[in-house]
Amino acid sequence: MRYRRLGGWGVQVSVVSLGTWLTYGGSAAQDHADECTRRAHELGVNFFDTANRYQNGQAEEVLGKALARIPRDTYLVGTKVCNRMADGPLGRGLSRKHIFGQIDHSLRRLGMDYVDLYQCHRFDPDAPLEETARAMSDLVQMGKILYWGVSEWPVQEVRRVVRLCRSEGWAIPVSEQSQYSAIWRSVEDEKLSHCGEAGLGFLAFCPLAMGVLAGKYRADGSASSGDRGSSADGWVMSDYLEPGVLRAVEAFRDVARAAGCSPANLALAWCLRRPEVSSVITGASRLAQLEENVRAAELDVDTGVLQRVSDLFAPVAVG
Repeated sequence: MRYRRLGGWGVQVSVVSLGTWLTYGGSAAQDHADECTRRAHELGVNFFDTANRYQNGQAEEVLGKALARIPRDTYLVGTKVCNRMADGPLGRGLSRKHIFGQIDHSLRRLGMDYVDLYQCHRFDPDAPLEETARAMSDLVQMGKILYWGVSEWPVQEVRRVVRLCRSEGWAIPVSEQSQYSAIWRSVEDEKLSHCGEAGLGFLAFCPLAMGVLAGKYRADGSASSGDRGSSADGWVMSDYLEPGVLRAVEAFRDVARAAGCSPANLALAWCLRRPEVSSVITGASRLAQLEENVRAAELDVDTGVLQRVSDLFAPVAVG
């Protein structure tokens, strides 16, 4: 396993990490989550990502139980706050009230004394930026979180909050988590370069485009039984199943084969070609899938191959 610093900070994360969206507390039972988490840790994965909203808190509970037998000083846990967790005006957002209440709920579900990385799970236009940033900084001072970050924030708001924290002497966010893959590339315009300049680590989620870049889907958009495209969660990936995208994926599989690696490995290596990317967050519904993804950490791909991938998907990028 290889490791990279989280932006300009001293903490180092595995370049391939394990996420829990749609799996832990959902499609993955506790015994499977235990096995995947333990195996990931054995392979060098040291960052595990979740959110309070995933499966209405069940993902945090399952992950906490899976990590309980692993020494706490050997891994990092990231969770998130912002999305709705209860009815009414206090049930969501980035107010001090909601942030302080939700960190305690997350710590209880995880069975932990602190969270390594607490992330603002979308920007909240209804909460003053000063209130949100001060609340997160105070949690750092209280020891309930070690670092804080943001997820899917507009780049102008990332700039604003970094400037604000520096001017006020508050804890500065250390990371931005956004969707990034060879198909979904909107962050390349500004966000990646800004993260590099500001010293923020970039955490890429959906680097395999919900399995499309792993070659799970045919050019007609159909999916084999058990894949997300054929499930109730298929709506989240409708953009990926455009005929033009899937034809490009077929050509991508040929590029991977010629390079001597799997499509999944090449897709992850493509994301990691950017030095601003600290880690790619992958999911795993099967142990073999986890082990395949982790192999991308050691992959050395020729820059010419990576450029071919960029050129191949540029005309059909959907984000």
